[in-house]
Amino acid sequence: MHPDSPISATLVAWGNAWLAGHVGLDEAVDRLERAAGPQVVSTEVTETPLRGFLADLRVEGMTALRLSLPAPGDPLGLTGPPPFTMAAVDAGQAATAVLPGRCLGLVPSPDLRGSSYSGVRWTLMEARAAVPDVPGLADAEHELTSAMRSATDALLSVDGPREGQPSIRTADDGLAPGYPPRAHRVAALTARLASVLRLADERGLTSGQIAVRGQALRDLDRAVRRARVAAHNAIVEARQGPDTLARRARPDSAQQRGG
Repeated sequence: MHPDSPISATLVAWGNAWLAGHVGLDEAVDRLERAAGPQVVSTEVTETPLRGFLADLRVEGMTALRLSLPAPGDPLGLTGPPPFTMAAVDAGQAATAVLPGRCLGLVPSPDLRGSSYSGVRWTLMEARAAVPDVPGLADAEHELTSAMRSATDALLSVDGPREGQPSIRTADDGLAPGYPPRAHRVAALTARLASVLRLADERGLTSGQIAVRGQALRDLDRAVRRARVAAHNAIVEARQGPDTLARRARPDSAQQRGG
């Protein structure tokens, strides 16, 4: 699985584009299979091709797919329960299918069989039917810009050996048809910054210099993950509108009173 385009992000982007009517199911699944090979969804007792699994969820009323890009100590995009959270943190990614009154978690892992079969196995898990604490696209873009500035200032203050400038390729933003232009812009920037983070090198630095650089890169990594989640959620955010999302994100007055 390519680190610039986690398979969970691809599932969420193309799955949401399909749910919004911008692409067909076959096109969405074909895009996933081109990225990482055959895809199956498994439980303790069953194994279902991803194509059929998504079709069944659509019949059940699935309205959206949400992206999670957690890290240890930062369960970004997750709402529990603990088994799903732990599995997603271990994988560094997950997707959540939103259905009426419930959610289902999907955690990917390599699926290797014999010498020639290489694909993805999605482990199906229960997920809490709650709205995760993730930023909207505008807030995430602002946070990413701020983190970029802070990281640049911190890294420029660290003297160390230089062996030429690394080449950063232009990365695919990973989104699908139907996403707003701002989401494409933010996703493309996060893909490029993810390349920068992978190429960051600490060789030849003192422990103090490593600490300065490490903190700057951790802050940037957090902002990149939050912006990528926001970009992949943007098609759902645009479809539902800010008022709907705000109502979902807070309890109503009866719940606040315990009613």
